[in-house]
Amino acid sequence: MPAAAPPPAPSSLRQRRRAVATQEIVDAAERHIDQEGAAALSLRAVARSIGMTAQALYHYFPNRDALVTVLLAKAYEDLTDAVRAGVDAAEDDPDVPRFVVAAEAYRRWAVTHPERFQLLYGTPLRNYTAPVDGPTTRAVRQLSAIFQRELFGEFSAERLAAAGPVALSPGLRAHLEQLSADPDALPPPATALLVSAWGHMHGLVVLEVFGHTSFIGEHQADIFHMAMRNLLEDVHRRIPDGAGKG
Repeated sequence: MPAAAPPPAPSSLRQRRRAVATQEIVDAAERHIDQEGAAALSLRAVARSIGMTAQALYHYFPNRDALVTVLLAKAYEDLTDAVRAGVDAAEDDPDVPRFVVAAEAYRRWAVTHPERFQLLYGTPLRNYTAPVDGPTTRAVRQLSAIFQRELFGEFSAERLAAAGPVALSPGLRAHLEQLSADPDALPPPATALLVSAWGHMHGLVVLEVFGHTSFIGEHQADIFHMAMRNLLEDVHRRIPDGAGKG
């Protein structure tokens, strides 16, 4: 029987203090965004709010972009957790598809945290560029995977590859085929459907968060629920019948 791996060495007091201070900075930055908006994010103001000098804050985050990247990744993770929790808590009710449950959880998080949602999807912060394949990219993929599963989980790869009815242009198909080189990736037609569905769902949420559907009043959730059911039915109609489920 192989020997058990030794337990990880405990973190030092210095490391624990740094972790606590880092979390305090992130929490303060989130409060600043909630109160002032993402565009007004200021390292100096964040530092001042927790009794720290701006110079001291740079020991934890070397520049604004480093802090923004952490804030973006955390917002994506919190949104993903909210969507996952909504799906996990859903009962197996055929009248309420799990894709609709996931979409409604997405909407609830957005309208509850409008400033953090706008940090993710509003006007890009000036001069900020997310690291290539960094934590924000990984967080987006985790969120997308939930919707991909709930939208297409019951269909075989063969049926998804035959989805339509609109034919993809040669250029778009070639690009999507490059993206689908990963064994777990969707076939190009399904990827096109997923992006289209995402745009429809996300667009309705953006309109609400930015106040463009306020004339609907308290019925915005009802409109969204109806739209998501219609969206799901439309996507599934575009996938041909066949024996290859699962």
